[in-house]
Amino acid sequence: MPTDESRDPSLRHYGSHPRDWCDNQYVYPVISRRSGGLSIGVNLSPAAVCDFNCVYCQVDRSRKAQSDAVDPDGLRRELYDIVVAVQSGALWKAPAFADVPRNRRSVNDFAFSGNAEPTKCPRFAECVDVVAEVRCAAGWTDTKIVLITNAGHLSDPKVVAGLAVMDRNNGQIWAKLDAGTEEYFRKVNRASITLAEIVANITAAARIRPIVIQSLFARLDGVEPDKAELSAYLGRLNAITQDGGRVDHVQVYTVARRPAEEHVAALPDSSVDRIANLIRQAGFRAESYYGVGIVGNDGSPRDDHPYDKPVS
Repeated sequence: MPTDESRDPSLRHYGSHPRDWCDNQYVYPVISRRSGGLSIGVNLSPAAVCDFNCVYCQVDRSRKAQSDAVDPDGLRRELYDIVVAVQSGALWKAPAFADVPRNRRSVNDFAFSGNAEPTKCPRFAECVDVVAEVRCAAGWTDTKIVLITNAGHLSDPKVVAGLAVMDRNNGQIWAKLDAGTEEYFRKVNRASITLAEIVANITAAARIRPIVIQSLFARLDGVEPDKAELSAYLGRLNAITQDGGRVDHVQVYTVARRPAEEHVAALPDSSVDRIANLIRQAGFRAESYYGVGIVGNDGSPRDDHPYDKPVS
């Protein structure tokens, strides 16, 4: 009997998001489960230095670049190169992408993500300008510009300026919120900033435009987030909207690429759906994304997985 992965080869791509495409320094293509197709990644952290130290992170920080400096002109060249590769069809002839099914070949977004927090880049606003320029030149005016962020710097002036450019170019913020209590935040995200500051930054950004909350939940030493922690998490979501923030929807997901720390494992599908249902009951839209090829409903490893799409 064929596995689900053999029916939809793009599933294997969800478990691997390499950032070393064609010797590029900044730009890399991935097939993204949360984007639902081709996402053109923009890495503004070549040296992989991050101010969060999340337990579930899969970035290899042992191989660091010499510098974290970003050259917007270099970024522009790499973006135009990948646009040509997509539009000519050359990307889909490359071995890494040749088996991607046609329903996953749409360019769904340009995503600021990469090896660390993109908003830490001193030239973040300039880089947003460059992406907006290339997006328009390619004729991809319906394509989103997504910022995948830990929300630690959303209130910085240079970031606010970049977000304004995103707002004019079909931009969307995906802001990390993985915890409800400060204790669990310290355990999972291990950041220098407090959870209260994160929520304040998210709220300020969400007062200006609707944002997406991205929440990764995992098993730590075999233990899932408990009822009290999830209740506190829902309290944080409610606080954002009560203070005037707008939440478009919440992405509830678990690890799909093997974390660097062995005590971290994906949630079973049923647990992802249970948390998403709690969020819906609190009055928010929620989407479920599962741990492809890592764990099944019984908590055991598996090689196949049901068709990976958001469950709204």
